[in-house]
Amino acid sequence: MDVYGIIGHPVEHSLSPPMHEAAFEERGIDAKYVTFEADPDRIEEAFEGAQALGVDGLTVTLPFKHDAFEFADVDDPVQRVGAVNTIDFTDDGPVGYNTDMTGTLQAFEHHGVSLEGAEAVVIGAGGAARALAFGFEEAGATVSIANRTESKAHDLAADVPDASGHGLEELPDLMAAADVVANATSVGLEEDVSAAPADAWHGDLTAFDAVYKPLETRFLSDAAAAGAQTIDGAWMLLFQGVDAFETWTGEDAPVDAMNEALRSHLSE
Repeated sequence: MDVYGIIGHPVEHSLSPPMHEAAFEERGIDAKYVTFEADPDRIEEAFEGAQALGVDGLTVTLPFKHDAFEFADVDDPVQRVGAVNTIDFTDDGPVGYNTDMTGTLQAFEHHGVSLEGAEAVVIGAGGAARALAFGFEEAGATVSIANRTESKAHDLAADVPDASGHGLEELPDLMAAADVVANATSVGLEEDVSAAPADAWHGDLTAFDAVYKPLETRFLSDAAAAGAQTIDGAWMLLFQGVDAFETWTGEDAPVDAMNEALRSHLSE
């Protein structure tokens, strides 16, 4: 039996196990997907222990994505992002991927949204914003980064080709000229508030929210009310899992089965 899992702190409420278990069952793969609660002070030992025990692959969640980047071999796109959320333990050693970036792009593709030549606004300047900014740039979009602490937006923009950094007070002007607006902050996770001003939305926008609890955040409901297309955060969670599954197994992921398992647990 192959063993995969998610490593983080905390991980007890992760939705990855039911999603991947559904995929293994649908494809008839003899595998289990388990949770690993790691000590933040011993994370390198945890990665090495997983490798020594013959774990086949890991999903890496907060706060260990930078640690995983230091542990695994990565290619150039992941090198630029500076974070790893998926490890494949190959015969040649651990290889790291960032399926947050690739999964988001698949979510947009699934919804028929082209990013080639688009003007994309990313709200936030943390790890999720970094993955989104590099993903959008890789897909051919021009990226504007808006953050409460403007200096952090400028710092991130300096790493992304042709990106620009801004304070949140510039959001209305940025959104007026944009095609895509993505919330990469935790705003809306615990309160019914939005990271974007409600009156700045318009019908030519696509709104993406990395928050997936609740599925319909105030950010998305404000966007929908203005006629914008919306993509909830569960689509990113789904497609980063799809990408990880295909990386580990070499098989096409059963997207519908994984989506059904994910959304059924989100509705509980």
